[in-house]
Amino acid sequence: MTNDVDLIKSLTKQDYENNKVNLHIHSVFSDGKSTVESIVNQAKAKGYKAFAITDHNTIQAHIENPNLGIITGVEFDVWYKYIFLHLLAYGIDVNSKGMQKFYAKDKRGTEMDIVRFFAKRNIEELISEIHKAGGIAVLAHPACCWALNMEDFIKDLVDIGLDGIEVYYPYPRWRKYIKFSNPDDLEKIADKYNLIKTGGTDFHGEIL
Repeated sequence: MTNDVDLIKSLTKQDYENNKVNLHIHSVFSDGKSTVESIVNQAKAKGYKAFAITDHNTIQAHIENPNLGIITGVEFDVWYKYIFLHLLAYGIDVNSKGMQKFYAKDKRGTEMDIVRFFAKRNIEELISEIHKAGGIAVLAHPACCWALNMEDFIKDLVDIGLDGIEVYYPYPRWRKYIKFSNPDDLEKIADKYNLIKTGGTDFHGEIL
C-alpha cells in the first residue's frame, strides 16, 4: 500500500501543471473557510490525483477525519536565523508523541498572524521529529522568504534535513507583488540539491 510520502515522491510536474494535485490546502481547523467534508467532495469532483490539508500548526483535521484519502499535512510557522518561514510536514504519524510540542496550544496559534509570527519552534529539532514521525519537511512558498541569497538559504536548510521545496506555487494575493527571489529559479535549486518538488495553491477559501 502506497503511503503519503511515496505518493508525493511519485507525483510529476505534469500532475501539478494539469491541476491534478494540490498539496497546500487550509480548512476551518486553522484559518481556512472550508470544512474538511467540502474540501474532500470538491477534490473528488475535480478528479484530484492527490491532495493534502495543511492547516497552520495543527493536525486536528486529520485526527477528526481519518481514512478519507487526504495526505496528512501541517504547515508550521518557524524561524531560521533572521528568516521567518513556513515549513510543510507531510506524511507524519498523527499519533507521534515527539511532534506534540510543536502543535498550537489553542485556536489563536492556528489562525492569528501575530501569534504565529512569534512562534518559538527550533527548526532543527522540528525537522528531526518530522523524520522520526515518518514524514518529510518541505519549504513552503520559498520566494516569499526574505533571504538575501535563496540558494544559500535552501542549502543551509538542506544541511539540517530539509527534504523538499514547494516549486509549483502560484504566488497569489499579496505574494504576487512581494517576492524576494525569482520563483523560476526554484526548480533549478531543487534539482541541484536533489529535493522533492511539491506544489499547491495555499487555498483558504470556499471553492477550490
